[in-house]
Amino acid sequence: MAKKGGFPGGMPANMGNLMKQAQKMQKQMEEAAKELEEKEFTATAGGGAVEVKISGKREILSVTLAEEVVDPDDIEMLQDLIVAATNEALRQVDECTQASMSSLTGGLGGLGGLPF
Repeated sequence: MAKKGGFPGGMPANMGNLMKQAQKMQKQMEEAAKELEEKEFTATAGGGAVEVKISGKREILSVTLAEEVVDPDDIEMLQDLIVAATNEALRQVDECTQASMSSLTGGLGGLGGLPF
């Protein structure tokens, strides 16, 4: 009688190696995420008139305004500069996150290029 699917005697040796590699990669990803959370990212707008500093956790740490940018008659410009600087700092976090994860996965995307 022919055997139906499965592996005789349990997992093949290469499956065990694959599991070890997956565990190692998971630990590396956790370490990279922790390192990222501890980093700070700073971006400016308006030629440096507005500076926003955020953490790798995507939390705003500080907003610094040059005195000359605070114009009570042009609040909209100040608001736009703060938004621009914040968005740039967030983009930096995303870029750093993507670079970090790409180095761990070898640029394979998803689950190491697995089809599921």
